Amino acid sequence: MADDRVVQGLGKHVVGMRVVVRRRVPGETGPSGGPAMTDLLGTCLSWGDGHLVVQPDGDDQSGPVRIPFADIVTGKPVPPRTPPRLRISPRDAQVRALALWPDLWTAPVGTWLLRDSATATARRANSVLAMTASGVQGDYEAVVAHYEGAGKRPIAAVLPDSPEDELFRSHGWVAESTEADTLFEVTGLAQLSRALVDARPPEVTVDLAGDDRLVTAAVSIQGHQVATGVAAYADDWVGFRGIDVDPDHRGRGLALTVMAELVDWGGERGATTAYLQVLADNTRAHALYDGLGFTPHHRYRYLAAPREGLT
Repeated sequence: MADDRVVQGLGKHVVGMRVVVRRRVPGETGPSGGPAMTDLLGTCLSWGDGHLVVQPDGDDQSGPVRIPFADIVTGKPVPPRTPPRLRISPRDAQVRALALWPDLWTAPVGTWLLRDSATATARRANSVLAMTASGVQGDYEAVVAHYEGAGKRPIAAVLPDSPEDELFRSHGWVAESTEADTLFEVTGLAQLSRALVDARPPEVTVDLAGDDRLVTAAVSIQGHQVATGVAAYADDWVGFRGIDVDPDHRGRGLALTVMAELVDWGGERGATTAYLQVLADNTRAHALYDGLGFTPHHRYRYLAAPREGLT
């Protein structure tokens, strides 16, 4: 049973919190000749009956650890563990999202990535991904030569106020459009699935067309298509784009219906993380996605070469 004792700053108030605990190891001697000690990091499951119970962080399959109050040396709450999906770098997250463009041609310039599509007009499919130092000489010149050679205006996707942002701007590059920066947002698929459990009104039908990598969902009411969306699966992530609802049918939750079907499709393929991208000033979309549990992973922007001459 729980009790009100506080031991070295720990007590029933830390139940459910992530904690770090230094404890004595009974029967073992430390390097100085005194009792051996070890640290444990994990979530406090219970406090009572003379014991603190902690579930260790990570993939430890040994189960919870029971620590007698008498063995606690020090302890304190610590910040929650950052989910693995938020520990991946912006560049790597963007590379995973390339699955949304199956016909994409890519080529490296060091760690930068040239991207071209013969069918898509989206900036994500027709720009250089430059979110870290390239690590090679002549990177800027290679980007310009490639896109000019293809008859395209050179565009770069960069992190705001980064060295790459400064590099392209130093050559006269400017914001590609008047739009705000873009947010790359992520959430856990299980959480998203729970949020969408009631998002399938009985009067609609949904058709899925595609394969195990890319699928399009089409929602119809009485035979009339009213909403669509696209999802792609790769490396246990599922991403969404092109979710669109007929203007005459907006406000009925049909965007959620599309997402619910695409989430199920991703879950069947083993996805654990969901992602999408949205303009930072799209308040309507943020109201929808925030309510589904999406959180920002990173912000980025597009810069474009000046239309009249390159430096």
